[in-house]
Amino acid sequence: MSDSSISVRLLSYETLVHAVAGAMGSVTAMTVFFPLDTARIRLQVDENRKSQSTPIILAEIAKEEGILSLYRGWFPVISSLCCSNFVYFYTFNTLKRVMVSDRSKPSKDLLMGFISGAVNVLLTTPMWVVNTRLKLQGAKFRNEELHQTHYKGIFDAFSQIIANEGVGTLWNGTLPSLVLVFNPAVQFMFYEAMKRRAGRGDRKISSFEIFFIGAIAKAIATSATYPLQTVQAILRFGQYKSDGKGGLVGSLKNVVSLLMDRIKRHGLLGLYKGLEAKLLQTVLTAALMFVVYEKITAATFKLMGLQKKLKH
Repeated sequence: MSDSSISVRLLSYETLVHAVAGAMGSVTAMTVFFPLDTARIRLQVDENRKSQSTPIILAEIAKEEGILSLYRGWFPVISSLCCSNFVYFYTFNTLKRVMVSDRSKPSKDLLMGFISGAVNVLLTTPMWVVNTRLKLQGAKFRNEELHQTHYKGIFDAFSQIIANEGVGTLWNGTLPSLVLVFNPAVQFMFYEAMKRRAGRGDRKISSFEIFFIGAIAKAIATSATYPLQTVQAILRFGQYKSDGKGGLVGSLKNVVSLLMDRIKRHGLLGLYKGLEAKLLQTVLTAALMFVVYEKITAATFKLMGLQKKLKH
């Protein structure tokens, strides 16, 4: 394959449409189910908050901090999510064009998901560190060891973190995030496989089926990787007292130490604290995201007379 041919595939209109549609779909879905994510991150970071049903947690937060607190940190989260999904969908669909000559296979979908996830993590982790801090700012913690931060916005958070904690802090949680590449990789593998099965014989897939397929794919991926998501949230928050060692070995020790400490304090089930809220949020968000994503791509390609490119 020539260099010019590869360049055309990398900069194709079709890939850009997939990336924009994926970003818009994720923003729409996250906005709808954002309070569920608020409940999830409180349970992960604040160890002393009792694990209760999601509606009770949401009611507690609204009563103590006001109804708008359920959407605290919405803008930085949505900004990060938009960039993150644009990068992921662009990379995934670029790899699909380059690597898949005829029909896609689960093994190739998994490999493309891994590569796309790794690229996404390395590029967007600083944004997720900042939005985790902003999302928890002003929260009433049950754990007295957690202290409040005072950021005036996204750019102030970036500057304060760099000035007070160093540039490397912006990549806190990168190791568990790279391991968590399993999550979207597994999600996309199951999603693509189930969608191909449902669309056999050029059968048109309904919006309900896309929603259902997206929900199943995300539920499987989330349940398998949830303990590492808890570690990721704690490290991004930046108030975990590590042994001070840096590098890959230090990061790995921090991850193992957090997992073992969680088990010691709360038992094995402590690793899954907040899973109910996470499953509700992430499954419903992923399902709705895929519906919006598929609708936008289909409508755009139809408008431009490119319907045939939607086949897998």
